[in-house]
Amino acid sequence: GLLLGIGRYRNMDVKKVTPDFKDKVVLITGGAQGIGLGIAQAFGQAGAQVVLTDVDEEAGLEALQRLQGQQLKATCIPCDVSAEHEVVALMDKVGEAHGRLDVLVNNAGIADPFAGKLADMPMSEFDRILAVNLRGPMLCAKYALTLLRNAQHAAILNITSTRAFMSEPDTFAYSASKGGLEAWTHSLPVSL
Repeated sequence: GLLLGIGRYRNMDVKKVTPDFKDKVVLITGGAQGIGLGIAQAFGQAGAQVVLTDVDEEAGLEALQRLQGQQLKATCIPCDVSAEHEVVALMDKVGEAHGRLDVLVNNAGIADPFAGKLADMPMSEFDRILAVNLRGPMLCAKYALTLLRNAQHAAILNITSTRAFMSEPDTFAYSASKGGLEAWTHSLPVSL
């Protein structure tokens, strides 16, 4: 079956969890740095074949070298998750290389680079953040469905934020995108 992670395990000590993902194919968006790279390392250490994707191709290649330097199985495919044609191409490449996808981690995101007052926020900035943080996971899930269904037990993990429930001043777009992602995530199980 297809499982969906809602991200409610904020206080979990991941070092105590040692699942076996030997030869499972795990795609991590926004996997070149920060949380995404940490997730990639954890899955890689658990035996997974990690597929990183990131809009920053240079950072992606650096992350790939880092993972491979740790003797982890990894590849990197550059992708802007807000661009439908790039997501289609990404999933085609994963399908050609692996034939299935065991775990999709929707981690790519933009934190509010604009931290000003609402009246001053350019709508293009708001639209870009929602395109990456909310549209991106939807596109990735949509075009990964066939690959996920080819796996024996598959999962989609959407990385949200406390900003979905409590905001900091002037984080309009980020909060809206993460709140939307929370709602979209809990609607998936009843829709798939």
